[in-house]
Parts: sequence; structure tokens; C-alpha cells
Amino acid sequence: MKPTFSLRLRVFNLNCWGIPYLSRHRADRVKRLGDFLNMESFDLALLEEVWSEQDFQYLRHKLLPTYPAAHYFRSGIIGSGLCVFSKHPIQEFTQHVFTLNGYPYMIHHGDWFCGKAVGLLVLHLSGLVLNAYVTHLHAEYNRQKDIYLSHRVAQAWELAQFIHHTSKKADVVLLCGDLNLHPKDLGFRLLKECTGLHDAYLETRDFKGPEEGCTMVPENCYVSQQELEQFPLGIRIDYVLYKVVSGLHISCKTLRTTTGRDPHSGTPLSDHEALMATLCVRHSPPQQNPSPTHGPTERSPLISVLREAWTELDQGMAQARWWATIAGYVIGLGLLLLALLCVLAAGGGVREVAILLWTPNVGLVLGVGAFYLFHMQEAKGLCRARAELQHVLGRAREAQNLGPESQPALFLGQQEGDRAEEQ
Repeated sequence: MKPTFSLRLRVFNLNCWGIPYLSRHRADRVKRLGDFLNMESFDLALLEEVWSEQDFQYLRHKLLPTYPAAHYFRSGIIGSGLCVFSKHPIQEFTQHVFTLNGYPYMIHHGDWFCGKAVGLLVLHLSGLVLNAYVTHLHAEYNRQKDIYLSHRVAQAWELAQFIHHTSKKADVVLLCGDLNLHPKDLGFRLLKECTGLHDAYLETRDFKGPEEGCTMVPENCYVSQQELEQFPLGIRIDYVLYKVVSGLHISCKTLRTTTGRDPHSGTPLSDHEALMATLCVRHSPPQQNPSPTHGPTERSPLISVLREAWTELDQGMAQARWWATIAGYVIGLGLLLLALLCVLAAGGGVREVAILLWTPNVGLVLGVGAFYLFHMQEAKGLCRARAELQHVLGRAREAQNLGPESQPALFLGQQEGDRAEEQ
């Protein structure tokens, strides 16, 4: 690679709030989004909450001259809502659907039916391999009583693991999306510590947008003011994250966000604000190994966040097992009642009443049975994530105790050695 090598990458990310029949002015906003993307001509446009495949096909046709490559990630009953548009050819793409994604009986929230996922596309740019990820994690709904916290932590862990296992041959890693996580939330800290990704908002020296980089602001007419009652400035839950391998340097030259309205027409494109980042990748001379004195201290934030995540997953698993146990007792009582009704019907004394109660009782047993199976599956999913996390936590503790000279490569941030061997 030439020392003068330089790559400039313009990236766009937006949660489009495109729920058919429910999102206000959806058709008009999708049309204006297409006009805006054509006008700006980004290298990559990564979108979330494009729930209607018709909207994707409309954008696909409208953006074809500017973004010849595109893909829609399908999953769940409704769909993941994730799609990408690229000015450059897409070499590969795949996706991973999160194991845990809310509760099917919480129909008014709907996350379970969506099949929340992370999508990956691989691009080859100027001799570099770029892995671009787009994702959308489970919504929060109630910060004071967050019944989905363990699911979101498990999703953040799966996301980190998916990036770790799929980016070993990548030179540049880019993650965009609506994480539904505040910057200090456990899930976000877990993701950053386990991947080594950098936050564009914190890294750039040229930011223009709402105060504190908020991506849901009260000035947006589509945002419920009740949701932001505790956050007068807004909240930051949408991100552009990135990193590169050894021998390269990446920086965010500029980061722009919309400010509650379309930059051109004045009407918002969505209830979320769009992120527009300009990333620069250049050759970086190899650096000497850092001083060994900082090895153990680097591990301590990782160990701390792993402990927090393990505790949260453990609590979630206990809650899931509790619900499964309650459901098991109800099923047992329902089966006893069914047996009693059979005896009464056979006796003939109250046959009509027994037959009348038979159908709702069967429905109750079947419904509670489905409830039991779901929470058992939830408990197993949380148990699996906890076991993986516990193993990595043990490795991190060993690395801290042994010192920097014997520290194993645990995550994506320590993969440069593998890349060097391949090259």
C-alpha cells in the first residue's frame, strides 16, 4: 500500500419510521428521502424501519442511477426494516437475526414480529475490504421499568460477536443504526468494549447538529414530547461507529445531523434525525508495541462491563424461568380441571355445564402452554448468552492476572496479528 494512500467515504444513516398505515406522511417522506439521497450522492446509505418492501422498491428504482447496488434484509413476520444503498458494487451480504427480540404477546409493541437483525455487506474500495453493518435493536418504551433490558443487552452481545466473527478479513469496519441505547447504557458500553469501535460523534472535530449529538429532538414534530419528558435536549440513540486494522488510520472529518427538519423542505424526514458522516482512511506507519504498563488497566473497563452484562442476563434468565414456572403450574391446574370435566361429563349429572366449560379450558391450557414454551426458549437464549459472556470474562481475568505479555486476543480489537499472518 502506498504511503500516500487515502480513501474518503461519505455515509448516511436514518431510521425512516416507515410503519404502513401508522406513520404520518410516510409516502411523502419516502419520496423526499429519495430526492435528498440522489442530491447528496453518498457512498453508502443505510436505513432502518423501512417496514414496507414497496417503499424499498420505490427507493430502489428512484436511486438506481446514483446507487446501483442495494439490498433489503428480510426476516421475521413483518421484516427487519433494514436496507442499504451503495454507490459501489456489493461483493457479499448476509444477516443475523437476534435470538431474543421481545415478547409475542406484547402485540402493541410489535418488536417480536419484526425479526430485529444485523445486516452485513462487504465492499472492496481502493484495494481495501470494507465490512458495513446496519442494525436496529429492540426499543426501550419505558426507561424506568424496562422489561426488555436483558434482551437488548443480549442483542448487543450477539451484535459484538457477529462483528467479531465476520470481520476478520476486513480492513475497515463500519456499524450504523438505531441501537436504542444511550451512550452510557450497558448495552452500548458492552458493544464498544468488545469491538473496539469508535463513536463518530466523540471522534470528530467538525460536528453540526443538535446539542450533545441528539438524534431524537423535541423540535421534531413527529416526536412525542412525552417520550422526551426527562430529556429536554433530546436523546442520542443512532450511531456511526467505525475502526480499522493496524497499518491504517481512520478519522471522522465531518459529522452532520438534521435538526428536526429536512435540510431543504423544512419538514422532517422521520421522527429520528439523519446522520451524515465523512470518514477518511489513510495509511499509517506501523507503531511499536505499546508499553506493557497499560495492559491490565485496559482490561479493567472490559471486565467491569462484562460483569454488569452477566448480572443483567442472569436476572433476565431468572425472570424468564419464574414466568415459565408459573405457567407450568397453571397448565397443571388446567389439566386437572380437564380431567374433572371429563368425569363430570361421563357421570351425566352436569354434562351440559362440563361440555360448556371444556372448550375455554382447552384454549386456556393451549395458550398458557405457548406462554410456557416461549419463556423456556427465552431462558435458554439468555443462558447461552450468559455462558458465552462468562467464558470471555474468565479469559479477560486470566489476561489481567498474567499481564500484557501473555494476554490472549479476545475481541475484534486484537485481530491485527491474524491479518499480518495472512498477508
